[in-house]
Amino acid sequence: MTTSWKRRIAAGLGTLLVVAALGGATPAIADPDNGDAPPPKVDLVLDLSGSMNKNDAGGQTRIDAAKKAFNEILDALPNEALVGLRVLGQGNPGNNQQAGCQETQQLAPVGKPDKGAMKVAVAAQRPTTGYTPIGLTLRKAAEDLGNDKGSRRIILITDGEDSCAPPDPCQVARELAAQGLNLVIDTLGLVPDDKTREQLSCIAGATGGTYTSANNASELSQRVQQLVQRAVVTAAEVTTPTPVHGSPNGCADAPLLGPGVYNDREEFEQHLWYKVPQLPGQELRASATVGLDRAVARDYDVTITAVTDDGRDLARYTDAGSGRMDLQSAGLRYSLPKHGDDTPDAKDAKITCLMVSTAFNVPAGGVAKTPGMPVELLVDLVAASDAQASDTHGLGRGWIFLGVLAGVGLLSGLLFGWIVRFFAGMRRAV
Repeated sequence: MTTSWKRRIAAGLGTLLVVAALGGATPAIADPDNGDAPPPKVDLVLDLSGSMNKNDAGGQTRIDAAKKAFNEILDALPNEALVGLRVLGQGNPGNNQQAGCQETQQLAPVGKPDKGAMKVAVAAQRPTTGYTPIGLTLRKAAEDLGNDKGSRRIILITDGEDSCAPPDPCQVARELAAQGLNLVIDTLGLVPDDKTREQLSCIAGATGGTYTSANNASELSQRVQQLVQRAVVTAAEVTTPTPVHGSPNGCADAPLLGPGVYNDREEFEQHLWYKVPQLPGQELRASATVGLDRAVARDYDVTITAVTDDGRDLARYTDAGSGRMDLQSAGLRYSLPKHGDDTPDAKDAKITCLMVSTAFNVPAGGVAKTPGMPVELLVDLVAASDAQASDTHGLGRGWIFLGVLAGVGLLSGLLFGWIVRFFAGMRRAV
């Protein structure tokens, strides 16, 4: 998960505390529940293809740098970590690409690690002439982690790009992310070239993970230890987004959401709908963030709109991008007026429909359209301020500011015209 997405999730969780303090809770059908989530799992994946024998990793071979880093990583593992080990390209198929592209092996199952046995297993590995089946290995690593609802992380360490596609590893990463199983893939490039860097960045971005590079054993050890610690600490402290499937057919059959953090997938040029029960006197705050996990044409936008169940627009915000960002967000606020002094209860709730729209185009040369791009949706309900109007179409009380600007502009124009005419008269008099 990238740093910017973490900040958004943290902000969403903070607003949930505000809701609880204000006593303004709303019925939540898809409310997140992580109380019984199992401990986080991490699968370390190491490339053993022939290029790992190159002697350019800080004065030693790449495989020696990786082995040294693995020993330090195992010694530093937190007690609560469930960790496994998988390798790829470990055989010696010669020129038999069909056989070489099937070579991936689990050296240690995901669980409480037997550190001694794992060190022995790693020490015994010798890169030969193997191929690099990254796409296949990612699928196998996902199977290693199981399909429970806990946090799952793959940490891939390689010095080269996939040499066996299909399956394309970036597309595999998108497919795994689209399954909604809380799977994140972090990638580490050991002395990477430009093509490797591009592919590893794509794999990580497709699942909300991170890509980093390392040039020696010390950097590699530090990076992996940080990722393992993050996997354990993050799972304990941050609520995992709840998978949800918005309706592409309108509000009528959209899922019902309460305050929380949700993730979904949205295809190019699609509209997805969600419903939020809102009490009079509450302010709805919602944002949608779309992750650009593949190349898209320049000039695109994301729009989030609040709509009544009979189709009237209540609030809207559009954020446009130029192609220089890996995330695009849009957010809105809408207050449902409170009538009288009576305290509203559940029977007074109104359905506010949220529509998330994207305007992305396929770039020249084409790109995979499925699965859709990742969407993170934050929903919150707080007590509305009497002095605060709804952010209708992104303006709200901004109409007042526009009126002031218009008045100032009119007066300035009149004054400028009078000054011009005054000096023109002076010249004619002379």
